[in-house]
Amino acid sequence: MKLLSRKATCNTHGQDSSYFLGWQEYEKNPYDEIKNPTGIIQMGLAENQLSFDLLESWLANNQDAAGFKKDGQSIFRELALFQDYHGLPAFKKALVEFMAEIRGNKVTFDQNKIVLTAGATSANETLMFCLAEPGEAFLLPTPYYPGFDRDLKWRTGVEIVPIQCTSSNGFQITAPALEDAFQEAQKRNLRVKGVLVTNPSNPLGTTITRSELNLLLSLITEKGIHLISDEIYSGTVFNSPGFVSVMEVLKDMKCESSQVWNRVHVVYSLSKDLGLPGFRVGAIYSNDDMVVSAATKMSSFGLVSSQTQYLLAALLSDKKFTRNYISENQKRLKQRQKLLVKGLEKAGISCLKSNAGLFCWVNMKHLLSSNTFDAEMELWKKIVHQVKLNISPGSSCHCTEPGWFRVCFANMSEETLNLAIQRLKSFVESMNINNQSHHQLLKNARRKSLAKWVLRLSFDHDREPEER
Repeated sequence: MKLLSRKATCNTHGQDSSYFLGWQEYEKNPYDEIKNPTGIIQMGLAENQLSFDLLESWLANNQDAAGFKKDGQSIFRELALFQDYHGLPAFKKALVEFMAEIRGNKVTFDQNKIVLTAGATSANETLMFCLAEPGEAFLLPTPYYPGFDRDLKWRTGVEIVPIQCTSSNGFQITAPALEDAFQEAQKRNLRVKGVLVTNPSNPLGTTITRSELNLLLSLITEKGIHLISDEIYSGTVFNSPGFVSVMEVLKDMKCESSQVWNRVHVVYSLSKDLGLPGFRVGAIYSNDDMVVSAATKMSSFGLVSSQTQYLLAALLSDKKFTRNYISENQKRLKQRQKLLVKGLEKAGISCLKSNAGLFCWVNMKHLLSSNTFDAEMELWKKIVHQVKLNISPGSSCHCTEPGWFRVCFANMSEETLNLAIQRLKSFVESMNINNQSHHQLLKNARRKSLAKWVLRLSFDHDREPEER
């Protein structure tokens, strides 16, 4: 008799992905400017540490909120007692207003249609439980966040079918790619229940175009399926074109009274825009009352603490602060992304043109020994173990083309980023020297071989009269 369940003993969590293996290597030898200057620099973690000073300044100036006080009086006991899973009304109101502010107030959100979850991970999994049965499928455009293999599949039993996007058009979603994904699902005998996209994209660092969103909405209308838009990076858009939420497109199309209105769901979190992944604050927004009701009940397994909600309700309700934070954070992200792109260019490495996110989608195809995923893994291992940089290989994101890597830039100081760029530049230069040496050796060998052949030919020619 087995003592543990199949879930406990199965190997489908995705922890063996190179995305997570890189983290493990980093944790064995983490870079520290003083204690371990030759350690591995973590560039595989999409964290936003660029605007902590703004948050810390607000906390210093709002001691009541930070000390769990109201009008100078402690409310610790009130917050410490049991709270039901609907969440604090003040926080839900502040959160939906912040979501609208990020979207330029082009759309508004009803606080009664939002469900609080312990991060976007919990939000996405909860939606899988609400929208699909085990063995049914969601379509995801590639490349996609490696954690989705865990978040969407592991406990729910839902399958992922990739929508294969390519670099030929900047990895945009096309009608033929959507149709191919549907046909692939049919071959696998999978019923498609919906499409999930990240907007802005992780790992591409690009916003989904309005035409792509129109295409997706036409598809879910035609097929009678769901669309989940994970908009966790919506506040990180630092360049044009601007961010367009799927809710804005729905509003412009006047879909409020149509069936598709209830089949579009938005996931959000404060982990990226505010840089607070440790606070575990996520949310589901849906116009479907049954989804909201079911997700609210399921949120019992991953609640946001009352203390966290109270603190963030005060912070997000400070409109002067949020307005300044959004603007300044985007400015800093733009500067940091530019620093990485320019540094990589000097090393002979290009990036996909991006306008959002905490990372760049980097093209290192020219550094591969062959156009294969084996060669990509070979290069990745060199970068982790020799260059001492943890970056994420494109294969972990299910990219169809070898040689792409996700490189994060917002989770370290500017000095550390410059060091990382210099390490990579030195590595590329050494590869070029080795390649030149290899080519020179081959060239010399060919010359020697040719010289021997000419000498032999001459020798044979001189002997020909005697042999006749």
